[in-house]
Amino acid sequence: MFSTSDLSDEHPDTTSVCQLQFRSFGLREHFAGPCATLRVQEDHRPVLRRLSTPGAGRVLVVDVGGSLRIGVFGDRLAGLAAANGWAGLVIHGVIRDSKTVNGIDIGVKALGTTALRNASEQPGAEDDVPLTFGAVTFRPGEWVYCDADAVLISPEPIRATEPQAY
Repeated sequence: MFSTSDLSDEHPDTTSVCQLQFRSFGLREHFAGPCATLRVQEDHRPVLRRLSTPGAGRVLVVDVGGSLRIGVFGDRLAGLAAANGWAGLVIHGVIRDSKTVNGIDIGVKALGTTALRNASEQPGAEDDVPLTFGAVTFRPGEWVYCDADAVLISPEPIRATEPQAY
């Protein structure tokens, strides 16, 4: 178990905290792993294709440009992500089916929820590119740490020491 606050305090020169206020979904309140990235245009299909591959404990960071209109992740994709070994997702956008997602062993940080999905495929998905939002840049291979408080990134894996009393 770790705390993003403690990680930030212990590694202030090497970590960055995303400045967006994400909501938490899924059974995993804490999750971390190497970063994989995906940029999409309000379309869940590229997310589905990516989550169909072995996750190997990685965190998929999905940039939907902060759109609150179309959900790019839901209960079926959450089950697929868990089954394929993804640690979790950070979505700069919204999800669907949050009640069901909350019962699946996956960690998800997203801006919120909606009922809408896109019926037509959208062009322009990009895999494994740097993504910048919330005043930080997510780079493939760097480490992402998530808990109820924040999304933190580090160029290398870090280990928290015992929590400090303040």
